Amino acid sequence: MAKILLAEDDDNVREFVARALLHAGHQVVQAEDGGIASEAMVAEDGRFDLLLSDIKMPVMDGIALALNVAATHPELRILLMTGFADQRERAHGLDALIYDVIPKPFTLSALMEKVDDALAGRPVEVVSLASQAIKH
Repeated sequence: MAKILLAEDDDNVREFVARALLHAGHQVVQAEDGGIASEAMVAEDGRFDLLLSDIKMPVMDGIALALNVAATHPELRILLMTGFADQRERAHGLDALIYDVIPKPFTLSALMEKVDDALAGRPVEVVSLASQAIKH
């Protein structure tokens, strides 16, 4: 399957996501923050199919990591995660660099669907606020 670099500072979330990705057959390299993820990217010479990163992390946040990675590996798909609305808004300026932002908390099925879509290069489905309100 795919080789995924996972950057997440919350140990529980990182383990949950890593287990799910491994169960789906992906190879996963885990990093506790953006600095370690950046080092892993260099060590692996960018040989990843996807960067899955939290936005709000110590040392180097997901936005800085995405900018750093996109500068050297523009072909790499980048998928960000966040539980903070203001952080999600910060990512909107990166539309040309990132695939999408997954809001936390997320279900396992929602995460895996988004990862599969990113890896397959499927267009991001834009859901209007009105249709979101109808669903909830």
